[in-house]
Amino acid sequence: MTTIDTLRFATAGSVDDGKSTLVGRLLHDSKSVLTDQLEAVERASASRGQDTPDLALLTDGLRAEREQGITIDVAYRYFATARRRFILADTPGHVQYTRNMVTGASTAELAIILVDARHGVVEQTHRHAAVAALLRVPHVVLAVNKMDLVGYEQKDFERIVEDFAGHAAELDLPGFTPIPVSALCGDNVVERSAHMDWYEGPALLEFLETVPVGSEPTSAPARFPVQYVIRHGEVRHYAGQLVSGTLRVGDRVTVHPSGETSEIVGIDVLGRDAGLAYAPQSLTLRLADQRDVSRGDMITAGPDAPALTHDVRAAVCHLADRALRVGDRVLVKHTTRTVKAIVKDLGGVDELTANDLGRIALRTAEPLALDDYADVRRTGAFLLVDPADGSTLTAGMADLSPGRPGRLRHQGPAFGRPQVPSESRGLGASVRPVCGRRLPAR
Repeated sequence: MTTIDTLRFATAGSVDDGKSTLVGRLLHDSKSVLTDQLEAVERASASRGQDTPDLALLTDGLRAEREQGITIDVAYRYFATARRRFILADTPGHVQYTRNMVTGASTAELAIILVDARHGVVEQTHRHAAVAALLRVPHVVLAVNKMDLVGYEQKDFERIVEDFAGHAAELDLPGFTPIPVSALCGDNVVERSAHMDWYEGPALLEFLETVPVGSEPTSAPARFPVQYVIRHGEVRHYAGQLVSGTLRVGDRVTVHPSGETSEIVGIDVLGRDAGLAYAPQSLTLRLADQRDVSRGDMITAGPDAPALTHDVRAAVCHLADRALRVGDRVLVKHTTRTVKAIVKDLGGVDELTANDLGRIALRTAEPLALDDYADVRRTGAFLLVDPADGSTLTAGMADLSPGRPGRLRHQGPAFGRPQVPSESRGLGASVRPVCGRRLPAR
C-alpha cells in the first residue's frame, strides 16, 4: 500500500488580496466541501445580496471576521486529494496580526504569498516575505491573484514577479515559484486556465501535490528533550518526544548540558519494546548507566552535536502588547527546558513592540543546547516569557551563523503598512471579471 504524505502550508497576503477566497476555491474545487457547508455559504452570501457564493466564508470562521470581511485568527483546514493530505493555515493580512501569521506558518513546509495583480508588491508583501525568511519556510509560492481584473495580461504578471524577486534576494529567501491565478474565477487554482495560455507551469493544486515534502524530522540529527523521568525500582526511564532524527538500541548518546555519555539499552514506543524510534514519536529510553538526567536535559546521538551556549542570537517576532527592551529579564522556554536570561541587544533599536520583526541577543543563566533554526526547527525555536505572569512575549529562531548576511532587518509597525502604488490605483475599475458563474450545489 502506498503511503500518502502530508503537506502543511500557510497562506498570507495583504488585506483583500483574496487569501480566504483562494483557500475556499481550493476546498471547493478539490471536492473537499460538504453539501451542507456549501449550502450554508450560499445562504450567508444571499443574505448579503451576493449573486454567487462567497467562498471566503468557508474559512472566515469568527463573527468579527465575517462582519468586517477580513481574516483575524488563523483558520486551519484539512483536506486531501488522491495524491496527498493537506493541513492549511489561512493567516491574517493586517499588520497588527503579523504574530498570527508567525503562529500559522511556524510549522509550514510551504507558504503561499498572495499579491493583487492590480496593486503589485506592496509593503505588507515585503513583511510576509520577511516572515517566510524568518521562519525558514522551505518552499514559497508567489500567487499573483485577480488576474481576471487585469485582463490576464502576461506583462502584469512578469512585472510583479520581477519586483518580488528583488526583495526576495535581499532577504536571502530561497527560490520561489510564481503562479498567476484568479481565486474568484478558479483560473490556475485546481485546473489550468484557458485564459492564460502563455503560462506553462502547473496549476496551484498540482504544485502543492508534487512539491517535495521535507524529511528533516528523520534525516536531521537525533534530538530527544527529556520531559519526565520515570523510576521503576532502580531503573530509570526517560520519557519525551523524539523531535528529530532516529534512535536505535545500541546507539551511543550524550546528555546535555552535562556532557555525560551512555548507551541506549531499551526503547519503548506505545508501551512496547522497539529497537528503533524516529521523529516525531513519543517514547521512553533506558540507558546502560545510571546518569543524572532530569526534565529539560537533551539526549542526542551522532556526530552533529547542538551548540551548548549561554549567548543566544536569534531572529524574533514580538508577540506581546508589552514592549521588549534591552536589559529586560525574561525566561527562555526551549524544548522542555526553562532558564532565566537577560536581553543584551535588540539589533540597534530601543524596543520591540507587538508584531515587530527583529534580531535579539540574550545571555542565559544556564546553558542551552541549541541548533540553528535553519537546520532543526524544533531545537532552534524558543519563546521568551514574562517571569512576572508567565505570559508569552516573543518567538525566537536561533541563528548560529554569525557570517550569514543580513537576512532580516528590523521591521516595526511602519514597515508593514499596506500601500498601493499610485500608478495602479483604480486599475481594475474598468475591467470586469469574465467569471461570476454560480457554483453548482453538490
